Amino acid sequence: MTKLLSEFTVGESGKIVAVNGEGKIRRRLFDMGVTPGAELTMKKKAPLGDPIEINIRGYELTLRKTEAACVEVETK
Repeated sequence: MTKLLSEFTVGESGKIVAVNGEGKIRRRLFDMGVTPGAELTMKKKAPLGDPIEINIRGYELTLRKTEAACVEVETK
């Protein structure tokens, strides 16, 4: 099943299928290691849902909800 990273719940994990978005947002995500094929796990989510913290490629990464909405993930 594929869903957006912004829809994940804490503890959920999966593999990135696609990174959408345009220009600066897409490039920023790629620069941080958010690329297709990378495995990730949702670690924390702020009370209002923004920001979120994920574990990807062995490090903790914090993303805004708008950035996470650009990442399509296949859940396990």
